[in-house]
Amino acid sequence: MISFPNAKINLGLHITSKRKDGYHEIETCMVPIPLYDALEMILDPKKMSWNSTGTPIPGEQKDNLILKAYQLIKKDFPDIPTLSIHLHKHIPMGAGLGGGSADGAFALKLMNSLFELHLDDFFLEEYAEQLGSDCPFFIENTPKIARGRGEVLEPIPIDLKGTWIVLINPGIHVGTKEAYADVTPGAPKVNLAEILQDRKRWKAELVNDFEPSIFKNHPEIAQIKGKMYEAGAFYSAMSGSGSSVFGLFDFQQTGLDFKSRYFRFESLL
Repeated sequence: MISFPNAKINLGLHITSKRKDGYHEIETCMVPIPLYDALEMILDPKKMSWNSTGTPIPGEQKDNLILKAYQLIKKDFPDIPTLSIHLHKHIPMGAGLGGGSADGAFALKLMNSLFELHLDDFFLEEYAEQLGSDCPFFIENTPKIARGRGEVLEPIPIDLKGTWIVLINPGIHVGTKEAYADVTPGAPKVNLAEILQDRKRWKAELVNDFEPSIFKNHPEIAQIKGKMYEAGAFYSAMSGSGSSVFGLFDFQQTGLDFKSRYFRFESLL
């Protein structure tokens, strides 16, 4: 059985407070985009196996969200068989696009079907929350305002059908410590849900709180955003804590002097 975990972008991102447990409270709108990994799971009663192709995946297997997802399901359903799992990694990692979170969430959904567990989305989201803050979003995989650590989700109607997205990943690694270093948490100055309903307000008012400090440290990322607007984007921003930058266009844009990926919002929205 095979599925195709997709990436996401953030429309606005506010860091509202820092919690006692060290995590931050956020408010953002996450939107799925048509950029995919490929995840295959096959029943293999002999042994558990894992391999990947495409972009190399750093770190140890014990930290892999797909394998963690299997262990979560195995804990509550000990009779499930072992699997042969293959991931073809295409979504850039550490780029603010949620690729790893998507892989973990889609692994849960794939196992739900493969093992005929009949778990509804509520329970899958509970499992996903144990994998990571962004993971629950990918269960229903529709535009949502996310609050808390990112796991408190509220549906919001966002109509981007027919809009073109240009996505540029400059390959700059922005660590979590760096991303939060110069951010001062505070209540948003604007109502995110209200702004999202009026596209004319996005450029001036739909902000990502990570951008000022990250742009200061990496001016080349700010340059990419500027080029998006020069090319006619009606909105551009860094996604998540970066370093990927996206631009939204009403037309197909092919003139940017960057290595870009072009998509049209049709298949997911």
